[in-house]
Amino acid sequence: MRLRHIEVFHAVMQAGTISGAAQLLHISQPAVTKVLQHCELQLGMALFDRVRGKLYPTPEAERLFVEIDKLNRDLVAIRRLAANLRVGETELVRVVATPTLGASVIPPAMTRWCKAYPKGRCELSTNHTREIVNALLLGEADLALSLQDPRHPGIKTECIATGTMVALCPNGSVEAGLGGPLAVAEFDTELIGLAADDALGSVVMNACEAQGVHPQSRITVQTYQLARSLVEAGVGMTVVDPFTAASSDRSKLRIRPLAPAISVQLYLLTAASAPLAQSARRLVKYLGEAAKDCLESIKETPK
Repeated sequence: MRLRHIEVFHAVMQAGTISGAAQLLHISQPAVTKVLQHCELQLGMALFDRVRGKLYPTPEAERLFVEIDKLNRDLVAIRRLAANLRVGETELVRVVATPTLGASVIPPAMTRWCKAYPKGRCELSTNHTREIVNALLLGEADLALSLQDPRHPGIKTECIATGTMVALCPNGSVEAGLGGPLAVAEFDTELIGLAADDALGSVVMNACEAQGVHPQSRITVQTYQLARSLVEAGVGMTVVDPFTAASSDRSKLRIRPLAPAISVQLYLLTAASAPLAQSARRLVKYLGEAAKDCLESIKETPK
């Protein structure tokens, strides 16, 4: 039996008449009759006894209906699921990001996504890149954001935004009183350092050493947000990624680009063996837009 045969047979069994089946299927009565006759011809047996214009199912039809009714319910469920997936209303999207991206890129992206897909479901969490990789490999997350490329064979990376590291200078410091790019050799205020095992921290230290500068930090931190908070409190200056800088309190510090520029990429991470579903890919679009807005927001303006 073809799918159309199944639909018509099921409708006739439910309605009990050709006219009733036509109304259920939103087609003409002759169309129902034609499909039903073709179905009986293909099966090689009558499904209904026709008595004075009425249809009476045969025992064979009754037995077929039991199985076809199950199949019809499955078809209805499949169509509903396909419609929901098309608009991103059913599938849960699980996102994990490093803490700094969770605080800067995720919120504006989710604002747009929630407005576009009011019935969408998303599970958000933050973690460090090493743990993020494990979550993706174990199927505990669908996509992730990180400023590091883990270079893992089981992880697919896609750069969705590129920016540069910036200096956060507390109000009242020499660096905050000047404009334009800031060379590391010009650092005068005490530097709040990033942890020695931090990838971006290592990049900053390498840039310093390349210019013959060897900054000493009394205070080192594990997270970029903490470094930013310390600058806002006037403890010292620091160098962070542009996404951390985007969520800083501009009334307490000044953002200055570095010279030479130190590039940093925002990576979308996914499991190489698990392509993104439509609903997840739609969220990626908003994440990319939010990241670009962050980069735009820290462009230096004249003081």
